Amino acid sequence: MRDFVQIGRKIIAIGRNYAEHAKELGNAVPKSPMFFLKPTSSYLVRPSDGSLGIIERPKNVILHHEIELALVIGKNGRDIKASRAMDYVSGYALALDMTARNLQDAAKSKGHPWSVAKGFDTFTPIGEFIEKERVHDPSNLDIWLKNDGKLVQNGNTRDMLFSIPALIEYVSSVMRLEAGDVILTGTPAGVGPVLPGQILQGGLRNPGSDQDIATIEFQVADRPGSGLFGCEE
Repeated sequence: MRDFVQIGRKIIAIGRNYAEHAKELGNAVPKSPMFFLKPTSSYLVRPSDGSLGIIERPKNVILHHEIELALVIGKNGRDIKASRAMDYVSGYALALDMTARNLQDAAKSKGHPWSVAKGFDTFTPIGEFIEKERVHDPSNLDIWLKNDGKLVQNGNTRDMLFSIPALIEYVSSVMRLEAGDVILTGTPAGVGPVLPGQILQGGLRNPGSDQDIATIEFQVADRPGSGLFGCEE
């Protein structure tokens, strides 16, 4: 499923799946999974020439990083039982759920959806497909993010409030999961702002190992253009 970015039809993002992250933003810890959708047009992959992909910061946006483990769905399914959920996971990826925090806060205060805050182009930077056999236990993975070399997020997937099988069972009870779809499983504590010129580096590691399973690296720049959120003078 290496071509999931090209064939996937949905990005399903789980919100507040780490208690400490919910608390740092002053949000209540959910009693059942909560999720929102991101457009696949928000994907950003590293260019084939080896240069860094560019995360665009829209004008007048306070842009935050959120490092996440992504599940790549390998086959179609609906009403999937948790006991069979892992059969539907073809592999994993390391991703960022970029957030226009000030726009999200404004939407939340009015009871509006978060689509604008989460859906800009380049707001889902994502790494290469990770085969299942390279992950010893997806419920026990170290996940980290550095901003310009400074460690800003450092967590473990064992701290998820809702397990991967529980997430798949819940989401598939609402909508059919299709091959190539991605589920972003939530972010640990430590989210914060990024500025143009900064470089974000993330990694995923089996505990006890001295090597990362996967890494990602992206650079932040102002969004070009003369539109409502363009930063061109």
